[in-house]
Amino acid sequence: MGRRASSLAGCVGSVDRFVSHFTNRLDAKGRVSIPASFRAVLTRDGFEGLYVHPSLDAEALDCGGHALLREIDGLLDMLSPYSEERDSFSTALLGTSEILKVDPEGRIILTDTLRTYAGISAEVTFVGQGHKFQIWEPNRFRAHLEEARHRVRELRKELGARHAAAHQPRPQGARE
Repeated sequence: MGRRASSLAGCVGSVDRFVSHFTNRLDAKGRVSIPASFRAVLTRDGFEGLYVHPSLDAEALDCGGHALLREIDGLLDMLSPYSEERDSFSTALLGTSEILKVDPEGRIILTDTLRTYAGISAEVTFVGQGHKFQIWEPNRFRAHLEEARHRVRELRKELGARHAAAHQPRPQGARE
């Protein structure tokens, strides 16, 4: 069935976020099981089904429930109601979305449109991102993860340098 790629060892109680990543195979009917921990978060969220839209900046699918929709609504609320920016975001985040049915075994069927966008054929990788999760073609996810790790290392160096500069002792010298 599915392979667990990582875990949160030592966590106590339930987590109300999508965390970790899992790779599952599509069955002969094109169904794939949502990881149990992700289903538990969706159940607590109270959303019927699974809200899915093509990611804005990756060849992946953004997925979630009410928490994801609240994030989208918050973004749209910051924009003028009749602005081009709001129309563009609404079209990209709401107009291309789908609400998928989750069967009693926790499986979904990805539509051809969603599968084509994300390059999915036989397997998918579910990637937790807190208030949402993404569905990736596994090889694309591995490449994305490597790039993300590289960016984080560079950002860490930059933030460390900024922190060090901000906390440099001021030279003590003669007063004017």
